[in-house]
Amino acid sequence: MRVNDRHVSFYYENDMDMGGITIDPAKTALLIIDMQHVFITRPAPEDPTEAEKNEALRWEPFYKKIDEVVVPNNQKLLECFREKGMEVCFAKIQCQKKNGSDRSLDQKATGYNELLLPPGTPSAEIVPALSPREDEIVVTKTTDSALTGTPLRLWFHNMGIDTVVVTGVLTDQCVSGTVRSLADESFNVWLIEDACMASTQRIQDNELEILNNIYCHVINTEELLDALK
Repeated sequence: MRVNDRHVSFYYENDMDMGGITIDPAKTALLIIDMQHVFITRPAPEDPTEAEKNEALRWEPFYKKIDEVVVPNNQKLLECFREKGMEVCFAKIQCQKKNGSDRSLDQKATGYNELLLPPGTPSAEIVPALSPREDEIVVTKTTDSALTGTPLRLWFHNMGIDTVVVTGVLTDQCVSGTVRSLADESFNVWLIEDACMASTQRIQDNELEILNNIYCHVINTEELLDALK
């Protein structure tokens, strides 16, 4: 069953069974993934090299989308969930050992995914526009999935949560890994397409098509807000 005609993969092209967006506030949590400075705040070197300037140009469409669309939509969702007294949770990448030996293999890899963010690292903090409030769960992880290696699945079950609304970055990495884990644990998952982002729009669209209707339902911010009215 699908709930719209967007991001429909080969598997669901002929599935005409169309359902609606049904949310039970008492059983639903918002999970915001990795909205940390290290991922969504533009680097600002004092005297950038040509290579750094070229890299900044390459990433500018991503940061523009984050600033103009993704963060504002996450703020709307946060406001709605908080006003309704619904559960709000955050996940962020942060190792426990200073040398990062507790990181998973993908975070020890070379290149973009190599991350060493021990406790106290300023760039590991969630951006102020989306700061967690008192009594909102924040899990730290050394893996892509927010469920793998954390107590989050147990906490959700203990709180009576069976549905998770997912946002954040990067759609094709930690967001995707979390969505798949949630689906495997039999949670209902709603992925908010304009409150998450991959490094490029092409990767974003590809990953949304892959995840949609199998591991989650992909909807937008306004559709979710309308369902919660």
